[in-house]
Amino acid sequence: MRHTERHRTHRIGWLRAAVLGANDGIVSTASLIVGVAAADSSRGSILVAGIAGLVAGAMSMAAGEYVSVSSQSDTENADMEREREELATAGVHEHAELAAIYVGRGLEVALADQVATQLMKKDALGAHARDELGISDTLSARPVQAALASAATFAVGAAMPLLLVVVVPTSALVWTVTASSLFFLALLGSLAARAGGSSVLRATVRVTFWGALAMALTAGVGALFGAAL
Repeated sequence: MRHTERHRTHRIGWLRAAVLGANDGIVSTASLIVGVAAADSSRGSILVAGIAGLVAGAMSMAAGEYVSVSSQSDTENADMEREREELATAGVHEHAELAAIYVGRGLEVALADQVATQLMKKDALGAHARDELGISDTLSARPVQAALASAATFAVGAAMPLLLVVVVPTSALVWTVTASSLFFLALLGSLAARAGGSSVLRATVRVTFWGALAMALTAGVGALFGAAL
């Protein structure tokens, strides 16, 4: 039978990293630009700060995602190795354990035992990984994919406010970067929600609220210290 239902769980890994990267790229770079601009800095200083923030942020996101997801991958691999050993040394117990899982999901004991037998005959490790450990090809950790997606989308997000530094008068940078960044954040939230099949309004409000708060606090710090210098 052809499977025609459309699910989005296969997008979770790269979508999470991509949204996180783009969101951080916009928020952190725009906040940095707004903070430096609020301190009455020159266009050159603002631009250098923004570019430095883009490079440092992209590398930080890539390293952070890689280390984090690699740790998850290491844990998954260790669990799989432990399960492989248990299947080799205690197959009867592992069969009973898998059958008990199916009983807990609503199958009758005899049917659960039959299902466990057939699945273990075909792919014992795969059955236990999926139903006992919750590990599947769809949701398994992919460190390199997460790192590349996060770094690339951070750079794209950061490039948006940086472009405004080049084309907008310095005196108008604070409000222009703030307004445009909030628009980009709302757009990002909407696109991510559509890709993931979740509420567009909730996602849009969430990303714009935190973005606005970050830029407001940074602008306040820039204005405060700029006036003190």
